[in-house]
Parts: sequence; structure tokens; C-alpha cells
Amino acid sequence: MMTEKNLNLKKNGLAVLLLTFVIYAASIAGIFYWFERSLLHTGICIFFICTTWLLWPGLKVLKPQEALVLTLFGKYIGTLKEPGFYFVNPFCSSVNPAWRTRLRQSGDSVHKDPVQMAADTASASKKISLKIMTLDNNRQKINDCLGNPVEIGIAVTWKIQDTAKAVFHVDNYKEFLSLQCDSALRNIVRIYPYDIAPNVDTTGDGIADEGSLRGSSETVALRIRDEIQSRVLEAGIEIIEARITHLAYAPEIAAVMLQRQQASAIIDARKMIVDGAVGMVEMALEHLNNNQIVTLDEERKAAMVSNLMVVLCGNHDAQPVVNTGTLY
Repeated sequence: MMTEKNLNLKKNGLAVLLLTFVIYAASIAGIFYWFERSLLHTGICIFFICTTWLLWPGLKVLKPQEALVLTLFGKYIGTLKEPGFYFVNPFCSSVNPAWRTRLRQSGDSVHKDPVQMAADTASASKKISLKIMTLDNNRQKINDCLGNPVEIGIAVTWKIQDTAKAVFHVDNYKEFLSLQCDSALRNIVRIYPYDIAPNVDTTGDGIADEGSLRGSSETVALRIRDEIQSRVLEAGIEIIEARITHLAYAPEIAAVMLQRQQASAIIDARKMIVDGAVGMVEMALEHLNNNQIVTLDEERKAAMVSNLMVVLCGNHDAQPVVNTGTLY
């Protein structure tokens, strides 16, 4: 199991750079001075001019929240993390298999312009960012626990925790993270219905609950985060947060599900109206009886109840009808 080793090197890159300039200046001056006097000294000056540049590949500049994984002839020797101007063994190689990978994430987003994408790739370096980044995964169409197709997208906030694991344990840690986000999202979404449904167990305790993608977004996001974290732990990645950014029925059933929701809302509203109307009719009959305003037999009570229910439950305003005769 490979773990990260921090290199605590002195930040002597500037001194080495100035030294190379001094060597070049002295060598050029030596050539002019020894050119006709000593062939040996002239050759030594030419040798320094031809070889001093070999020190330059060992100069490394790190900005805050950057890391550089170094290998020497295939062996991992450590990671530089502190910002500064360093000089390392010129034969050391920087390793970052994901340095050309472009994902839909902060600081590393996909560009629609091919020219801009090519320019970004050319200017990319093999330094590993230690900043907190957000991966905006593409929307996926997944069937919920009831078999209804749902479109869902997530944004995952992550950062590199162990550079050695990220570089050496997986082939490309960015692609690995994206694939594991897709897989974890599918596993969690298949447990929940889109909306509250009866006889559905989303917690795995054998008891039906009211969990749903729409109503339990915080719980769903937390389970998605934990699922992704368990999958990318060996890649040295820490998942800070996962949030649902898009949630909707798939287009092929969206219209039908909208009608279903509207029908359910209408039924709930009608139930409330009927309950209220019954209470009002009951209160009216009780007041008439207690105050002895009028004495009604059962037939007249039935007629009154019918008229009040029509007025209270109707969709339109009632039209008054004046009765100038008797009920019989």
C-alpha cells in the first residue's frame, strides 16, 4: 500500500538559477580569454556552456494549494506541497496521469471552443491541485424503485487527500471519480421513489417509510456522498459534499405524472371542501335548532342539507331562487 511522503526540501531554486547564470557568464568570458591561450581551458568553458542547462529541469515552482509528485527512475521519492521555488534532482519526473483530463468541474471545466480546449491542454502542467473542486456530473436517466424513469444530476465537492494514492492507485483519478459518482448515484436513486409512495422501505429496516427523492433530498444527498466516499477512498480522494442539482421525471412520462399530481391535488382540495361544508351544514342546523328559529322535519332538513352542500361545494357561484309558495 503506497502512502504519501512529504518532501521537506530547502527552497533554494532561486540560488541555483542565479548560479547557472553566473556559470554561463563566466564560461563565455573564459572562452574569449582562453580562446588563443589554452585549448584545455577553452574546452572546459564550452563543456559548462553545454551542460549547465541540465540543472534547469530541476527547478520547480509551486503556488499555494499545489502539489508535485516526484519519481526518480520509476521510484516514488515523495511529494512537494509547500509553496516556493525548489531545486530537485534534474532527473526526477513529475507524475500526474490526469493532467490532460477535462471534466465539468470548477477550475477545470469543459469548453465548447475547440481552439480554447487545445490551448488549455497545451498550457496544462503536471502539478496536482489540492484545492476544493466541484464536479458537475451530467444528468442521468435512472429508474426509481417504482420503475419510473427519473432525470437527476448531482454536484460533488471534492479534493485530493493523498497524492500518492491518487496518482499510483488508479489510472486516472478524475475519470475514476466521475465513473464512481455515476455508479453511486444509480445505486442510491434505485432505492427511493420520486414521490412518497405506500409500502416502500428506503432505509432497509423492513418498515415502510415516507422517504422520497423529492421530499428527502438532504438524506438522499448524504447517502450519495457516503456511497461515493466509500468507492474513492483508495484513490486518496475526500468527498466533502454531494448535492442534487436537477430532479425531474423523464420527458416521456413527465406529462402523465403532472396530470397525476394535479388529480391528486384536486382530490385533496375536494376532500377539504367537503369536510368544511359538512361542518358548516352541521353548525347551521344546530344553531337553528338551539335558537328555535324554525322547526324543520326530516324532509325539510334533507332539502336544506342538499341545498347547502350544492352551494358550498359547487365550482360556480350559486344562483338564488325565490320560492313564493310552500315546499309541498
